[in-house]
Amino acid sequence: MGITEGWPAPRPQGAVSGRVTVPGSKSISNRALILAAIADGPSTLSGLLAARDTSLMRSALVSLGVGISERDGLVTVTPGSLKGPASVDCGLAGTVMRFVPPVAALADGVVAFDGDPYARERPMDVILGALRTLGVQIDDQGTGRMPYSVNGSGSVRGGKVTLDASGSSQFVSALLLAGARYDEGVDLRHDGKPVPSQPHLDMSVAMLRERGVQVDDSEPNRWVVAPGPIRALDTAIEPDLSNAAPFLAAAVVTGGSVTVTGWPAETTQPGGQLPEIFTRFGAEVSLSEDGLTVRGTGRIQGVDLDLSEVGELSPVLAAVAVLADGPSYLRGIAHLRNHETDRLAALETEFNALGGDVNQTPDGLEIRPKPLHGGLFGTYHDHRMAHAAAVVGLAVDGLAIENIGTTAKTMPEFPDLWSALVS
Repeated sequence: MGITEGWPAPRPQGAVSGRVTVPGSKSISNRALILAAIADGPSTLSGLLAARDTSLMRSALVSLGVGISERDGLVTVTPGSLKGPASVDCGLAGTVMRFVPPVAALADGVVAFDGDPYARERPMDVILGALRTLGVQIDDQGTGRMPYSVNGSGSVRGGKVTLDASGSSQFVSALLLAGARYDEGVDLRHDGKPVPSQPHLDMSVAMLRERGVQVDDSEPNRWVVAPGPIRALDTAIEPDLSNAAPFLAAAVVTGGSVTVTGWPAETTQPGGQLPEIFTRFGAEVSLSEDGLTVRGTGRIQGVDLDLSEVGELSPVLAAVAVLADGPSYLRGIAHLRNHETDRLAALETEFNALGGDVNQTPDGLEIRPKPLHGGLFGTYHDHRMAHAAAVVGLAVDGLAIENIGTTAKTMPEFPDLWSALVS
């Protein structure tokens, strides 16, 4: 079978053992690109992720007039005069479709946004409405979705805005990242259910402060970004800890030992919570100068997890849970219904098609382990679904992954790295 028709998931003969080096964090890479594009001088980025989402971000910024060059693995970003007309292809990248419009509002001219077919179904009304409140002209034909255009005048008034970011923390991060360049900065307030993915908000705030931007987040559900320059900063990108999840899960599922090199001692990435989570599944976890090592114990315990802060880890954790020795409950992840696909529905459908017992709840998944059989596991053009399928394939004969190539969104080398580790 071809790689886009059905990729046979490797099933190891015994415990998996090895070392893996994962590429740079997508979340940090695209934030670093945005901030470098509107900084007060050139910045050099090392370890920048080379994947579809970062390629789309780079292309979007270049189309607006930003200079981006690469030599010997170092990417130099040179801010330019932001101008339209321009067209931005968002693909399925949430960071592009949400982070770039507030920057495009600073351009002089019209910037048109579109993306993959499913991207047109993802709600954008929250960020577009907030930009309108801040004085930006938007043309979306009243749909609140792509395609739409941002009609920039070269500056943004900024000021106070209230929004409901319960669907995605990216709505907040998008305005924070560009807010310092607005005439009045941004005084942003959230009104609604809790904002998910707090680590991503912490990441945005920390990266702004590293570049000299004043951010006051002392009041719950309020962020105040003072107007001013964004200092150019050479940045080394951390490894993508969320993309490390399937490799570490391989140790848990097979009773083996896997080390992910370069694991930071401190991080704002959601994947930084993986050591605690895998411990709750029954694994042994240790951190050394060499990296993070997870050792399976031969038993996978059922878990009850609140994943509201780390929703992107849910597909891989669900895959581990379907192989556990007792029921699991994954909570706080209703917002995953509006990700690259409706991840909760997709996980329920695909696991149950293999003989599983997975049911959606209002805010997550209830998983009761049952013997699974092989079959074609749909990915819905979602890289995290492909990772989940690969993990299940460690314990199930005859499982094929539909369109493993979708992993190129954040890790083009995933099929090769996975095969080298588990085969």
